[in-house]
Amino acid sequence: MDDRLTTPWGELALARFPEDPRDRLRAWDAADEYLLRHLAESGQPRGGHVVVVGDRWGALVTALAEHRPTQITESYLTQEATRANLARNGLDPASVRLLTTRDTPPERVDVLLVRVPKSLALLEDQLLRLAPAVHEGTLVVGTGMVKEIHTSTLRLFERILGPTKTSLAQKKARLILCTPDPALAGSGVNPWPHRYALPDGVGPVSGRTVVNHAGVFCAERLDIGTRFFLGHLPRTRGAERVVDLGCGNGVVGTAVALANPDAEVLFVDESFQAVASAEATYRENAGGRAEFRVGDALSGVPADSVDLVLNNPPFHSHQATTDATAWRMFTGARRALRPGGALWVVGNRHLGYHVKLRRIFGNSRLVAGDAKFVILQAVKK
Repeated sequence: MDDRLTTPWGELALARFPEDPRDRLRAWDAADEYLLRHLAESGQPRGGHVVVVGDRWGALVTALAEHRPTQITESYLTQEATRANLARNGLDPASVRLLTTRDTPPERVDVLLVRVPKSLALLEDQLLRLAPAVHEGTLVVGTGMVKEIHTSTLRLFERILGPTKTSLAQKKARLILCTPDPALAGSGVNPWPHRYALPDGVGPVSGRTVVNHAGVFCAERLDIGTRFFLGHLPRTRGAERVVDLGCGNGVVGTAVALANPDAEVLFVDESFQAVASAEATYRENAGGRAEFRVGDALSGVPADSVDLVLNNPPFHSHQATTDATAWRMFTGARRALRPGGALWVVGNRHLGYHVKLRRIFGNSRLVAGDAKFVILQAVKK
């Protein structure tokens, strides 16, 4: 596959992070190309502070590195991809300022480039956080594939920043062109994070409060897969080290902490928004020993150091369906588990995770199942 992006300023070698021979998806798409072409044709950026929101694998800020842009992302993998792509193209890593969605946003934005995220909630949160820094002269351009841009997307730009229109489609991509209205700057109230009470019948977390920052899965109610998992969690004893891998809002790890206050629970996710949600949910409901870590699966966890890993793996990476993340989670779990330790996985029945677990662990046992979900256990021998 061609891994070189041709831009108006030259050719770039780009890759996703981590590089995986099984995952041959490109680190950019037609929406990124359209935005870069539009900027060059309009002689932009002409100067000032360039801020790029939602750059998926660093393609946009790598192409615009000479303008010393600021990248704002909710993804650890995006940050690592950006660092790697800058180095791959011989660019100074200091040329791009890397911020997370949990960091304080810049005080002034002269060029705002927005790669439309899958989550409308995340877009709302970020536009509201950045609105006070946008001024009458700010150039605001969004980009996305046609299937990612909806009437609700345009209304959000218009409500928070100002009058908005779209471009014609090119290669199934569109641009969002927004003219800032100074009267709107900072006038919107940010509704995030959301809080809701869990239903009864879900074990130790029944009736407890969940805190969800924008963009985290199931912001309004408990999803049925997690609910099924909560009904079949393994019992832990004493000071066992338990990992809530891909923790989302932290409900599963919090349930473990409530059932066994002596357990040490590690919450891990690649999303800064998710880990912030997990910590808020945990602090709201539990005490004891807990650690909250943003990272790529269990890559930063020492080998043979944990007793139990609980996992509800995603099968999407942005808009692409892929099992690469599940593979990294399963192989990372096997490395991190002590001999005799176990990985418990919940997933849609049709995904066939039992096959992958048998290849990695040499075993897989069905713990529970219904018409849609299965819970599987694999033990490190």
